[in-house]
Amino acid sequence: MAKFSRRKLIHGGLAAGASLAAGTALGSKSVSHSGPFKLNYAPHFGMFSASAGNDLIDQLKFAADEGFRAWEDNGMKGRSVEEQNRIAKAMTDLGIMMGVFVVNGGTAWSATLSTGRQDHLDRFLNECRESVEVAKRVNAKWMTVVPGTIEPRLDPGFQTANVIEALRRGAEIFEPHGLVMVLEPLNFRDHPNLFLNKIPQAFMICRAVNSPSCKILFDLYHQQIHEGNLIPNIDAAWSETPYFQIGDNPGRAEPTTGEINYRNVFKHIHAKGYQGVMGMEHGKSKGGREGERALIEAYRACDDF
Repeated sequence: MAKFSRRKLIHGGLAAGASLAAGTALGSKSVSHSGPFKLNYAPHFGMFSASAGNDLIDQLKFAADEGFRAWEDNGMKGRSVEEQNRIAKAMTDLGIMMGVFVVNGGTAWSATLSTGRQDHLDRFLNECRESVEVAKRVNAKWMTVVPGTIEPRLDPGFQTANVIEALRRGAEIFEPHGLVMVLEPLNFRDHPNLFLNKIPQAFMICRAVNSPSCKILFDLYHQQIHEGNLIPNIDAAWSETPYFQIGDNPGRAEPTTGEINYRNVFKHIHAKGYQGVMGMEHGKSKGGREGERALIEAYRACDDF
């Protein structure tokens, strides 16, 4: 999850690397343009609106026709029950797997879980209970949690203990339903002062929580900025990582527009037998239908291994 405007990302000035088309970036090797992708790449609403229109179901249908078999919607929890049901039915009919939505929008962006305060804990646990009902409705299994910002007046050790305790309590809510909150470390450049920013830190917390309902969301964009060393860190954190998100750096647009060799990363993840979701949490390097087609072609090129 990231605190940014989808509209700005999609239509804004993501100029970095925009001139690199997938074929140029990845050589002249022929690319298959039919059938499902090898991995479950998950677009989000608005990503294909120039091609499919503004109706959410039409966007799902367009994505399915292009070979996508998963979907993300950070804001699913804020949609009406009627709309959630409508989306869920369409995804079932189209054979599209639901990826993450955000559990704790109210406790993610300020000093909350790190403080140990009872009112913040109560609010977080209520967000977890609300999320169970949404997850059942839309056939979701994974849900994003960001544990908030640091509490600068409290030693890091105490903050970590407070976060672990809060997540244990949240896991108790999710476990009976087979649901999984995935903790997302966010980079220090875009999101300063957040408590959680590294994969090893998230790995340690998940081991301490010791629940099948508390795992890692490995966002490759954030971790390229914060740590790099992507493939070795994927391997090191593999046992606690059921979910990935994508975005190239710089620019946070589609693969092939930045510095990450996504073909190699995708090949590595696929070779490990991964069958989960690869969330496309990024914008486009170009606007309009041309930009949407370039994005699809970039994924076809990177998926051609």
